[in-house]
Amino acid sequence: MVEIFLARLHELMVVLYALSVLLYFIDFLHSNRKANSIAFWLLAFVWILQTIFLILYMLKTGRFPVLTIFEGLYFYAWVLITLSLVINRLLRVDFTVFFTNVLGFLIMVIHTFAPFQFESRVMSEQLVSELLLIHITMAILSYGAFSLSFVFSLLYLIQYDLLKQKKWGNRLLRIADLTKLENMSYVLNVIGVPMLILALILGIQWAFIKLPNMNWFDTKIIGSFVVLSVYSFNLYLRVRKDIHGKTIALWNVGSFLIVLINFFLFGRLSSFHFWYS
Repeated sequence: MVEIFLARLHELMVVLYALSVLLYFIDFLHSNRKANSIAFWLLAFVWILQTIFLILYMLKTGRFPVLTIFEGLYFYAWVLITLSLVINRLLRVDFTVFFTNVLGFLIMVIHTFAPFQFESRVMSEQLVSELLLIHITMAILSYGAFSLSFVFSLLYLIQYDLLKQKKWGNRLLRIADLTKLENMSYVLNVIGVPMLILALILGIQWAFIKLPNMNWFDTKIIGSFVVLSVYSFNLYLRVRKDIHGKTIALWNVGSFLIVLINFFLFGRLSSFHFWYS
C-alpha cells in the first residue's frame, strides 16, 4: 500500500513538472510573468516533495544518496530543480531556466519510471504501463492542439480570400477576424510543441525499458521528431522573424499535413508502434 502511494506521488510530481515546463515555455516565448510565476510555484512544490523524499531516504539508509545510479539520478534531478529555482529568482535568464527544466524533467522521468526501484515486479510492470499511457495521452493532446491550430489557419486563409475578393456576407461575419484567428492558431502551437517534447521524452524512456533492441531509425520516431522540428521552426518564424499573416498560415497548414503523414502513414510502417498497439 505504501509502495503504491509513493508511486502515485512520484507520478504526480512528473505531471506537475510537465505543467511547469509548459508554462516556462510560454514565458520563454513571451516573457509572460504570470505564466512564469505559476510555473515557479508548481516547480517549488515539486522541489519540496523531492526534498522530503530525499531527507527520508537519507534517514532510512544513513548515508548521502549518491552511491548507485538510481540514487544519483534522483539527486541529480533535485540539483537541477534547485538550480532552476535559483536562476529563475536571482538571474532571470529565461532561456536557461526553460532548457534546464526540460533536462530536469528528463532525469525525473528516467528515475520515476525505472522498474528496478520497486521490489514488486507487478508494481514495476504497472508503472511502466502507466508511463506508456501518459506518453500516448500527451502525444495525442499535442496532436489535438496542432489540429485545432490547423483549423484556425484554414479559417484564416478562407477569411483572407473573402476579404481580398470583397465577398461580404454572413459567412464573412461568422468567421472571426484575422488577428484573432492567427493568435489562436499560434497559442495552440505554443501549447502543442512543449507537450510533444515531453511526450517524446516519456516515449523514449518507455522504449529503453521495454524494447532494448528497438530500431531507433524507426519511421514513427523519425516522423515525430520531424513534426517537432517543423512546428518549432513555425514558432521561430512567428517569434524571432516576426512573420505573420498568410505566410505563417500556409506554413501551419503544411505543417499539419506532416502530422497526418506521421500519424497515419508512418504509424502503419512503424514496427515499433505496431508492436504495442
